[in-house]
Amino acid sequence: MADSSNNNPWDVVASNDPAGSTENTVVENTAAEGAADSTSTPDALGATDAAGAAGTAAKVSTKATKVRNKLLAAFAAIIIVAAGLVITEHRINAQADAAAAGTTIVTIGITGSADEPIWQAVQEELDSENAGITVQIKSFEDGTTMNTLNATGELDLTAFQHYAYFEDNIAQNNLDLTSIGDTYIMPLNLYSEKYTDVSQFKSGDKVAIPSDLTNSGRALKVLDSAGLIKLKDNTKASPTLLDIASNPSGIEIVSNDAPTIIGLLPDYAGGITNTNHVQDAGWSVDDAIYHEPVDINNEKYKPYINLIATRTKDKDNPTYQAVVKAYHSKHVADAILQTYQNAVQPAFSY
Repeated sequence: MADSSNNNPWDVVASNDPAGSTENTVVENTAAEGAADSTSTPDALGATDAAGAAGTAAKVSTKATKVRNKLLAAFAAIIIVAAGLVITEHRINAQADAAAAGTTIVTIGITGSADEPIWQAVQEELDSENAGITVQIKSFEDGTTMNTLNATGELDLTAFQHYAYFEDNIAQNNLDLTSIGDTYIMPLNLYSEKYTDVSQFKSGDKVAIPSDLTNSGRALKVLDSAGLIKLKDNTKASPTLLDIASNPSGIEIVSNDAPTIIGLLPDYAGGITNTNHVQDAGWSVDDAIYHEPVDINNEKYKPYINLIATRTKDKDNPTYQAVVKAYHSKHVADAILQTYQNAVQPAFSY
């Protein structure tokens, strides 16, 4: 598997336009004709001359600022264009190298680094079949942009999300993407540095949950299952705070970005987040003080099965299908169980 820190044609160069929309404005005060008379004194004339000099200096300063801003804007544009050329050249070179080696590169978006051993196993399976496919992993801090990058062709596949998130995200962003294979189901557990049991939570304790709709809804189900809150209907796909019927523990539920939640635990009594973010933070699934009961055969957990997605028009692409076939192997299933210490269940037959 190619190291995602190298040969990375997908990095984006961002630049702020130094030429701001606000320009310096000079207000000129002009003496009225005939205002000066014989009563004008040398001091008054000196003050008038000084004002005129200041106005002239302001004009020069303004012109200089405009020229500088235009030069900076032009320089920034050159940097962006140059970076774009480098990225494009890097991508073309990677594809050319792959073609020369008789292999096809498939770029896959994931979150964090926890899944890298799993994709290494996929690569090993592909190599054992002489598939001529090289998996190139592109890691993101979170999944907010990945589906869009998939839809535009900047990623070939994505493998970071469950069906509940996927279906909501593509509907919200009007993206024509399709699932082409299941991967695993990941528990959403409750973690704490302060407590060792859910019975220890008290009124006013802050508990962090993921901010995106589908994972926040699932986190509320975990809190319901743990007995900390009571939902009106715990079978609802994505409940919200408005669906809480009662809060017997008195906890305060606060939404945060899922990857940051473990890092917030010194300041929060507890937090619920995805297992890959837990491992990326150096924690273990065994550190959870409450484990979500997961049954892959139970219909209520179907929305939380993770998947591999691509553009609908490419769903039958033989190269992508070969990647899915390699993923659905015993070798990869074993890698999933080992990587996640048996806390994550493969969601495919092997």
